[in-house]
Amino acid sequence: VVNLDLSVPFTAARARNEGFQRLSELEPDITYVQFVDGDCEVVNTWLEKAVAFLDKNENVAVVCGRRRERFPEASVYNQLCDIEWNAPTGEAKACGGDALMRATVFQAVGGYNPYVIAGEEPELCVRIRQQGWKIWRLDEEMTLHDANITKFSQWWKRNIRAGYAYALGAQMHGASNERHKVKEIQRTRIWGGYIPLSIVIATIIQYKFAIATIIYPIQIIRIALKNSNNINNKWAYAFYITVGKFPEMVGQLKFFLDRCLDNRSKIIEYKN
Repeated sequence: VVNLDLSVPFTAARARNEGFQRLSELEPDITYVQFVDGDCEVVNTWLEKAVAFLDKNENVAVVCGRRRERFPEASVYNQLCDIEWNAPTGEAKACGGDALMRATVFQAVGGYNPYVIAGEEPELCVRIRQQGWKIWRLDEEMTLHDANITKFSQWWKRNIRAGYAYALGAQMHGASNERHKVKEIQRTRIWGGYIPLSIVIATIIQYKFAIATIIYPIQIIRIALKNSNNINNKWAYAFYITVGKFPEMVGQLKFFLDRCLDNRSKIIEYKN
């Protein structure tokens, strides 16, 4: 256990770096390190399979697997998290907070950026891939996660954090060839900013333009039908993905306000 100096602003990225530093002091010749979030539990079979994969694939620096929600039935929000974790397998652009990494590569790129308050894993993976390494997601059980989101307010705050992370990621690496998080912030601005603002202005001018709000139910139907074969709770997924663009927009605005005022970003915690 490493006790952090809380006079320095806390981020998960900083905590992981300091944990890795302590591990390196205890085991200076360590080859791989398994990062795992505090609300997760590693599946017993994962490490053996992950290590074997890295041993055989010397061009892969990071390997991750399937994270599952421990209690998906507890709330629709937990179900949404479980859907989110079910990402495609094979070569990937990024991992999540749970992943096995080559220690030398982690050190070579400088570890996590301790000032990134959200989305620190994709940001790290951008730098790792820029050095010619690959990220890989296996079709193997990796960890159990306890989102413990039972209230709409928690879900809303989690999406504010996502919007903030998109804006921060695009600001750091959006100008690179892969346009990191640029699509995400553009999509949020369209559905969470430009469209609702246009509808409000048009409705003020002529109330009949309020009918334009029908675009959101249409979008929900489109997303549900598009995912009808691979998502069990497709209607809830479509509804929250659409509505989620509003708190994401709030997160983007918060990021730009912090930047304009030169405020030091603080973590956005949704579990309290």
